Amino acid sequence: MSRSMSHSEPANTGDGSAAAPRLLAGISFLTPAELPDWSEGPRGDRSAIYAAVKAAGYEAIQTLEPRAAIDAGLIPTGLMRIFDDVAQMRDQAARWQGAGCDCSTVQLGTGLEDDAEMRQLAEAMLEISAELGHPIYLETHRATMTQDIRRTLDLIDDLPELRFNGDFGHWYIGHELTYGDMEMKFDAMRPVFERTRFLHLRVSSNAFGQLTASDPAEARHLDYYRRMWTASFEGFLRDARPGDYFAVHPELLPARAFYPKMILGPDGAMREESDRWTESAFLIDVARQCFVEAEAAVRIAA
Repeated sequence: MSRSMSHSEPANTGDGSAAAPRLLAGISFLTPAELPDWSEGPRGDRSAIYAAVKAAGYEAIQTLEPRAAIDAGLIPTGLMRIFDDVAQMRDQAARWQGAGCDCSTVQLGTGLEDDAEMRQLAEAMLEISAELGHPIYLETHRATMTQDIRRTLDLIDDLPELRFNGDFGHWYIGHELTYGDMEMKFDAMRPVFERTRFLHLRVSSNAFGQLTASDPAEARHLDYYRRMWTASFEGFLRDARPGDYFAVHPELLPARAFYPKMILGPDGAMREESDRWTESAFLIDVARQCFVEAEAAVRIAA
């Protein structure tokens, strides 16, 4: 049982309308960054790229430039990387809220914290979110305090109010997740899925951080991600209210991040295996399918 119930949980992200809870298609600013010449995606300055993002049907973008997003007709979403400076987290969250961001995600800590330090950082995040009235979602990420599944579950036991940005590729590759009993692992991770309110869409394997998810050869991995995403949508739908939305943002990194597979291109030079722009659209379609499945599952359960 939790030793603290004094914190309010971060609110679901929403638009204040009376519309039914829904999926919102966003994109990370990294996905269209530095697209190669052969990509179907946009190139040019930030305004041109953001305008193309809007024209492609995305509603939001996670960005360091919220004004540019708003100018393009997109909802801006904040992001933070905080090691241990709570004042920095408060200042950054206030900045994103003031700039019109709908919510923020945070990579918090280093992974070397003891349990008490993890709790202090998580409590500070919850307090800042409540003070500002700005949803802040704790990201599951390597090299942060959520890099280990077991310790994250223990933190949830202590602070069930936590809500997450599920960047599940970090656990998939970091824990070599398919090495062992996947049903047992999915069952263990259920408390995280139930509390996930934002997703970074990216599919990894046990060895590669970023796969071509549309490749039929990667279907086994994609199927596992579909299960994690669907379970997360179910958790959202069970307590969602009118106007609430669940934002999904494909976050596909360029070659300089060493995430994508690299192959030999027709010109003899190494290139990314797939087009991040078209892969992003594919992942949004998959997420929409998962959301429909989650809606059906929640209706049946009710």
